[in-house]
Amino acid sequence: MKNMYTRIFIFMASLLIVPTIAEAHVKWFTGIVPEKATIPNILSPFFIFIALFVAVLLAFLTQALPALSRWKLAQTIDSKLDQLRPYSFIVLKLGTAFALVIQLLAGTLFAPEFEIDSSTETILGWITVALMLIPNHWFTKAGAVIMLWLLIHLTIHYGIFHMLDYGFYWAIAGVLLLEKTKKAVWGFPFLYLGTGLSLCWVAVEKWVFPNMVLDVVHTHHVPTFGFAPESFVVMAAFIEFVVGYLLVVGILNRLLAVVLTGIFVSTTMLFGMTELVGHFMIHIVLLIFIIEGVSFYKPPFSMHQSKLNQMVFISLNFIFVLSTFVLIYYRFA
Repeated sequence: MKNMYTRIFIFMASLLIVPTIAEAHVKWFTGIVPEKATIPNILSPFFIFIALFVAVLLAFLTQALPALSRWKLAQTIDSKLDQLRPYSFIVLKLGTAFALVIQLLAGTLFAPEFEIDSSTETILGWITVALMLIPNHWFTKAGAVIMLWLLIHLTIHYGIFHMLDYGFYWAIAGVLLLEKTKKAVWGFPFLYLGTGLSLCWVAVEKWVFPNMVLDVVHTHHVPTFGFAPESFVVMAAFIEFVVGYLLVVGILNRLLAVVLTGIFVSTTMLFGMTELVGHFMIHIVLLIFIIEGVSFYKPPFSMHQSKLNQMVFISLNFIFVLSTFVLIYYRFA
């Protein structure tokens, strides 16, 4: 067991020196005052076109993924990754500890915008790290309880809608609390749900407050690959929203996860310590998804027998979820 922890610890350390690129919480990289766009500007013809295109693409994806999973290469990869499943909890615990270490060294907690303003937060943060590194699930649960207390403290200060950006931390604490219990099987579905909803929520920020994103694009010289900055922002947010949606509904399989993760981490290319502090934990969650897959998760569209009904369901469901997120974010942001 100790050798296993050592190998995974070294693997996590190697991730720290790899330049990471990920979706951006735009508020971290710009100081301008956010200006809420009007509904007609958000629901532009280009936005509607992309939304319909994605809805149709997802419909065909429900039929393409089963065929892809039957490929010999995909089955070989699945077989190899299945062997790593016993390490998933260890990866999550060590990943959480590493993420907290990075944040604490930067003087923040959970995200770059949450600067530590008391010695109590610092002490509790380091205690959580220590507890996560001890190979015993009772110590892990104690660390998860402290995480929840810190999250509640931040929620009281910043508000629930602000903290929805970081819903995956609530999910992580829940997974760690469920380890080695009768409900442990619900841990990773809960993690996917929390992470997916968090990604969807953050994606909507880019549509509702486009002035912040455009400022980041211009200030940090983010390449737009020939697209107008306004169009690039819309597409980048859709990529992020779709990744979150796929996590929630269970369509994402391992092969597609690798491809989408590559797209996901190369959308808005912002380097530096802020990036490392803010998004290291997201990469750990995606790594766990690639290891675990969704064998325990029954996609909602599978309740329908015919292929046509499945395709119609997933298309309409995507439009409904997209509309709901935009409406709620616009109302309460």
